[in-house]
Amino acid sequence: MFDVKLVVQVRLLPTPEQAAALEATLRAVNAAACHVSAQAYDQQTFRNYDLRKHTYTRIKDRYGLAAQAAQHVIKKVADAYATLHATLRAGNLGQPGSPRRIRATSKPITFRPDAAQPYDDRCLSWQIDVRTVSIWTVAGRVRNMAFTASPEQITMLSAHRKGESDLLFRDGMWFLIATCDLPDRPVTVPDGFLGVDLGIVNIATTSTGSRHCGKALNAVRHRRRELRRRLQAKQTKSAKRLLKKRRRAEARFAANTNHVIAKQIVTEAERTGRGIALEDLRGIRDRVRLRKPQRVTLHSWSFHQLGSFLGYKAARAGVAVIHVDPAFTSQQCSSCGHVDRRNRLDQASFSCTSCGFAEHADVNAARNIASRGVAGWAVSHAA
Repeated sequence: MFDVKLVVQVRLLPTPEQAAALEATLRAVNAAACHVSAQAYDQQTFRNYDLRKHTYTRIKDRYGLAAQAAQHVIKKVADAYATLHATLRAGNLGQPGSPRRIRATSKPITFRPDAAQPYDDRCLSWQIDVRTVSIWTVAGRVRNMAFTASPEQITMLSAHRKGESDLLFRDGMWFLIATCDLPDRPVTVPDGFLGVDLGIVNIATTSTGSRHCGKALNAVRHRRRELRRRLQAKQTKSAKRLLKKRRRAEARFAANTNHVIAKQIVTEAERTGRGIALEDLRGIRDRVRLRKPQRVTLHSWSFHQLGSFLGYKAARAGVAVIHVDPAFTSQQCSSCGHVDRRNRLDQASFSCTSCGFAEHADVNAARNIASRGVAGWAVSHAA
């Protein structure tokens, strides 16, 4: 069974007076968060309840926060430090003594003046039928603030909204990001697995031979990267204005591409009654050693986003997902199992030096991933 959590982003349409109240609120709560963070760092106290003892009354009085808002500020700080410590334990900021790790741990966490702030149902109420919200601000409760959303988002909010919502200011616009809990969906026992090989030339290749080419996406990234380079070299006001305008265009394009690919793969798996097997690619940026031009391409490769899209779409469809060891999937023959570096002739070609089996290299790797998915599922569900 899966408990699927999704977020719905709606745009607020505040009046100038309402927008001023929202802006003052974000500045107050983030200034309070910086104060709490400094206290936590100085006293090395990071638990939520311990921080409340030291900071709750002080930030309420100093920053004019309501009781619930003050508690959310403290929890936001505690969660930020919990994330930092988890990142340190995972080794994602380097080994002890590394410059990156020292930079992350040598000072308190700070919060931007316009950083997002969580709201619960005591501070925020939705009137979905009339498309308005009532929200707490430092200037008092602001009622009848209009918002806009698509019919699908309204349906999702009406049926499944639960928990906190985040107030967010971005690119001159105000948003509320609401959490929706979808009902559990039982996982169908898979009849085999659909292996998915993730890559740069081909973003995703399935074990059935479907290839989702990354040529268009890489071309867009290269073109935008060159444009950014030229605009940054100009250093004019108009160039800076254009850079600011285009800064999220590439991310939106890549996210849309990943959504489309993930939907197609999940649909194929659901239609054929199979699960989805993916490579466990955590830490790949630290393991892979590439030349500088290749590093730029690798670091802009959003394989984690595609994996997360596959995960939640599969959960909504009741499709099983399993992650397998990626070692030697590109060098192993999916027909006889022979592993040899010479099997991989070039990026696209695979020819086994033992049995002579030949196939597209990414399709061969996807078949190996599918086989490991079957084995991994059998081991994990043996009981």
